[in-house]
Amino acid sequence: MNNFQYYTPTKVVFGKETEYQVGKLVREQGATKVLLHYGGSSAERSGLLTRVRTALQAEQIPFVELGGVQPNPRLSLVYKGIELAKEEGVDFILAVGGGSVIDSSKAIAYGLAAPDRDVWELYDHKRKATSCYPVGVVLTLSAAGSEMSNSSVITKDEGGIKRGYSSDYARPRFAVMDPILTMTLPDYQTACGCTDIIMHTLERYFTSKGNLELTDGIAEALLRTVMKNALILREDPQNEEARAEVMWAGALSHNGLTGCGNGGDDFATHRLEHELSGMFDVAHGAGLAALWGSWARYVMSDCLPRFKKFALNVMNVPAKGSDEEIALTGIAAMENFFTQIGMPVSVSGLGLDLTDEQIEELADKCEAAVGGSIGAAKKLTRPDFVKIYQMANF
Repeated sequence: MNNFQYYTPTKVVFGKETEYQVGKLVREQGATKVLLHYGGSSAERSGLLTRVRTALQAEQIPFVELGGVQPNPRLSLVYKGIELAKEEGVDFILAVGGGSVIDSSKAIAYGLAAPDRDVWELYDHKRKATSCYPVGVVLTLSAAGSEMSNSSVITKDEGGIKRGYSSDYARPRFAVMDPILTMTLPDYQTACGCTDIIMHTLERYFTSKGNLELTDGIAEALLRTVMKNALILREDPQNEEARAEVMWAGALSHNGLTGCGNGGDDFATHRLEHELSGMFDVAHGAGLAALWGSWARYVMSDCLPRFKKFALNVMNVPAKGSDEEIALTGIAAMENFFTQIGMPVSVSGLGLDLTDEQIEELADKCEAAVGGSIGAAKKLTRPDFVKIYQMANF
């Protein structure tokens, strides 16, 4: 048995047209002025921003706006948001978008809570947060799970350095989740989101220090559900039921539920991918799919019972052959699924051909980011990072 804490204070408002409730939800938090933070023009074109503005105005809540969040959200825009919010007397951040917008909002909220300190110090792990301004979410993309998680990831413009920071202070106060809002997403973005959801669960599933059977069952059901519905959405992007299943899975995959009692998360694939997308600005979900098979084969022998269980319970592999054969078949089946939904299973699938120098730089950055080592399935250090990047570079 492994001790654990489970803390999920986010209020979830799930279903069609729930974005109309956002004004009342913000009012419940006692906000007096809101920073409305979002990405590109899609939220404007769809009418979502108009509905959000109307909901805030109905509650007589003043707001200022800051758009322009990119995938792999940039520190420069976070700084801009902090300054704007300070000038305007903002006391609540409302994220309208997916994981990138939510992560940028959390970083702004951290910066406002310590206005005399550089917020990058948190992401560079030079200090720890002691508070955070409140954040609310209107979710438009099922992927990162940031709408219920304690984590955020920001990319420093200079050097393409991508770093994450986790603290319960930044857990959103509420998450408005209308699956219909995700129907306008391009197929590739939907597939990337499904991949990220799957990976958040796998990072907690592949451990070598014991797991609770109930937690395993939840994780395995979540994985099967996302895979089933990702294939449905490939053929029928307007399927409401599939959109709802994937959106709820995204929240549960990263709020800590699938890691309760697991003896420690892995997240090596995520950290390896952060450096890849930080340097080359690739889509996060695609980068994860490109690296996962190589990571899995590299660590499999150190976590063989888990890989066998995954193959049998999630990938429905026949219980034939040795444990190693069953595990390898399960890994191949996962890669086949990624291929079916249009995700790459190698670095070349991202349009990259890494040089030896680039691999060394990626490994250096990863080593610095993790403080030397990372991994629960297998403890990995810099030489391991190099080998995994090399294995995936085909």
